[in-house]
Amino acid sequence: MSTTDYSQIPTPASCYVDFCLVPLGTNSVSVAREVAEVQKVLKASGLRYTLHSAGTTVEGSWDEVMKVVGQAHSVVHQRGAVRIQTSMRVGTRTDKSQTAEQKVKRVQDLLAKDEQSS
Repeated sequence: MSTTDYSQIPTPASCYVDFCLVPLGTNSVSVAREVAEVQKVLKASGLRYTLHSAGTTVEGSWDEVMKVVGQAHSVVHQRGAVRIQTSMRVGTRTDKSQTAEQKVKRVQDLLAKDEQSS
């Protein structure tokens, strides 16, 4: 029988979350104003983040990142959305520290190398 105290397992030191927050129950099909409010929350957090056409990637400690996603929900609820559905992809790694920007640059460098070889 296991004696592990699961309540004491720590969260990962850092992570990145790519999330797409979709407000439901609004009077408009546009979500630009809600997205702008979320971006303000992210900026105020001090965390590194990147807006893209289908969501936002935010990086930092697990607790800070999850907190800011929750704050994004709260600010969109405050704007009148009665329901929000958010999809997230969460990444962690323990072998090295790597930003989202560095991950993208790595692929771009490989593509540039392939183009030079052609």
